[in-house]
Amino acid sequence: MKHRLTIVLLVGAGIFYTACTTNTGTTTASDTASTAANKVATSSDPLPSWNDGALKTAIIDFVTNAAKEGNANFIPPEKRIATFDNDGTLWAERPYVQELFAFYMVKKLVQAKPELAKKQPFKAVVEGDKATLAKGGEKMLLELVGATHAGTTEDVFEANVKAFFDSAVYPLHGNTVPLKNITYQPQIELLNYLRANGFKTFIVTGGTIELVRGISMSLYNIPKEQVVGTTFKYKFVDSNNSMMRLADIALMDDKEGKPVGIQQHIGQRPAFACGNEGGAGDIAMLKYSSGNSFPTFQMIVNHDDSTREFFYQEKDSASLKAAAKNNWHVASMKNDWKEVFVK
Repeated sequence: MKHRLTIVLLVGAGIFYTACTTNTGTTTASDTASTAANKVATSSDPLPSWNDGALKTAIIDFVTNAAKEGNANFIPPEKRIATFDNDGTLWAERPYVQELFAFYMVKKLVQAKPELAKKQPFKAVVEGDKATLAKGGEKMLLELVGATHAGTTEDVFEANVKAFFDSAVYPLHGNTVPLKNITYQPQIELLNYLRANGFKTFIVTGGTIELVRGISMSLYNIPKEQVVGTTFKYKFVDSNNSMMRLADIALMDDKEGKPVGIQQHIGQRPAFACGNEGGAGDIAMLKYSSGNSFPTFQMIVNHDDSTREFFYQEKDSASLKAAAKNNWHVASMKNDWKEVFVK
């Protein structure tokens, strides 16, 4: 739910909600992630989906030195904090999964209350009204997100998130794939590598904290308490001992809001911070990281691979310019990644 939202991409999103084949085995995604993390420590190549080169070497050198006690660049275990943006950094963002979920929930709301189909912004969604959606922009999207998140208990909302991820598929180069298949394999390896060397990994996302918490463990092996995101206000309902989500946003965890979210949830600057080029939403987080008193590593993922993922750039190249100015690393999907998506 970053400020670079392009609501036009959402029109017709309902076609993406078809049943996916369910894995009936007993191995879960979190089991697989845990197994992978355990293998990293003894692997001769902890980042096999990264091409050999200056960036891969820099990552390995930083992590190795951070974990080696007595090294000049050693970082105490309690200070080894790594933060990752989600949209465009850990999984694809064209379109945003947050937007797809909002559309999914609008359909559920309209089914329960048909009269909503006559009111905006629900009317525009139901009718696929591109002009109204485009004109409404981010304000309309936030209204949709608020309406689809508010007024439910945590248990009900988490059940909706689970149903969405179990059934939704994602448009990718003319095909549709399960949402679990839009995560980036090189980044999964990097998360595992950091954890194998004592780093605590966090997601710091512009998307809503509630939605991302629903998938953080299964996709990234990151527990829900290590997710920082855009947050709604809550009210405790004493009569049924539950938490009720309100429609008002307490924290917009994007751009300058990301350091605020990190301070509120984590309480210290990250030593490793990774975002992406596409909306300038991660510059503040990387700047905040660079102020750490211990050695730091900042990285921007560049979407420059139109064949395997997507090619898009910020109009002013703000993230790439910030990377050049501050000596941050840039990960080229085209040149630095052997593989893009998990298989």
